[in-house]
Amino acid sequence: MRAYERLLNYVVVHTASDEFSETTPTTQRQFDLANMLVPEMKALGIEDARVSDLCCVYGTLPATLGYEDAPAIGLIAHLDTVPDFCGEHVKPRIIENYDGGDVVLGDSGRTLSPAQFPHLPSLKGRTLIVTDGTTVLGADDKAGIAEIMTVVEHLIKENIPHGKICIAFTPDEEVGSGASALDLDAFGADYAYTIDGGEEGEITYENFNACAAKFVINGFNVHPGSAKDTMINALNVAWELHQMLPAADRPEHTEDYEGFYHLTDMSGNVEKAEMQYIVRDHDLAAFELRKKELQHIQTVLNGRYGEGTVELTITEQYRNMSEKILPHFHLIENAKAAAEEIGLKPLIVPVRGGTDGAQLSFRGLPCPDIGTGGYAYHGPYEHITAEGMDLSVDLILGVLKRYASFKVGE
Repeated sequence: MRAYERLLNYVVVHTASDEFSETTPTTQRQFDLANMLVPEMKALGIEDARVSDLCCVYGTLPATLGYEDAPAIGLIAHLDTVPDFCGEHVKPRIIENYDGGDVVLGDSGRTLSPAQFPHLPSLKGRTLIVTDGTTVLGADDKAGIAEIMTVVEHLIKENIPHGKICIAFTPDEEVGSGASALDLDAFGADYAYTIDGGEEGEITYENFNACAAKFVINGFNVHPGSAKDTMINALNVAWELHQMLPAADRPEHTEDYEGFYHLTDMSGNVEKAEMQYIVRDHDLAAFELRKKELQHIQTVLNGRYGEGTVELTITEQYRNMSEKILPHFHLIENAKAAAEEIGLKPLIVPVRGGTDGAQLSFRGLPCPDIGTGGYAYHGPYEHITAEGMDLSVDLILGVLKRYASFKVGE
């Protein structure tokens, strides 16, 4: 079975996580896919496939006889889809021999167009998979799951020699809490790759340092007719606060290694307002300065309007995994070599976001990321090609073949 065929089976299962839930998993519906995968894994030959109480799917392929000394390599993908765009009632559409032009997405009024996505002509002739414009596709990261399952099928059916292969499908990656649910001892890998990136050939080992910042603005509400020198309008203070941050440092104006402040939510009234930001920077020193800037704004506004007017809570989220990957750079070199062997140009790019691999790397499991072949994740324009998924499968197989005879330190 090709990877895209598995993907079509998985995307119809609703698995969106919930950023406001405090349970693990954040949504019970993620068990629906987890429990679907276990019998499929066992049918492939992964005898120890199982689901934990925290909705982590585990499975192991023991090393081929004679390859027991090879490093144990983990392959990880996540079960959940993004919570802030509909992931229910997904209706994937398959377009064979795609012409490279506009694609009308159902009756949604949306069009997938090269005007917004200039890479589309390069996909001409491929089998394109899109949404109907009302949901995400869910290739982030069900494509990763499908590719890992297809890799396992190739390893077993073709008797490809390999070291120990450790499989895990985790919950809640999209809300940043899934990696904490993974039991590394139970997983058993020496090194791992998340299969959760963009286009085929993409290899990433750098990501943002990240935190969330919550501002609570406490206003003072009196009748507007007698408000002079008395009223503190929390909404006006919130707007003033936002204007104190550099407009150029917003996501829509940044790229590559450039960091940002991103206002994600804002609510309130004259009496009280709340603002939610995410703060990102690849450079750790610059990241710390961004946090200090937020604290400085709080100090300035409290000096202007009175102590306690502005309350700030900063919550650390993840750090740049490069410092944990660089001492094990064979992970990147082997992935690059595997890409080149199948005619792919390796795309070494920084992640402008987070990844479970960052948390896992800091927990002691070096874990860069490999692309799945998908594009435009987290929205209705999400798309992927069957051929891109095939190439990602071949890249992963190439990595595993290299590690079958690889000795760390050589």
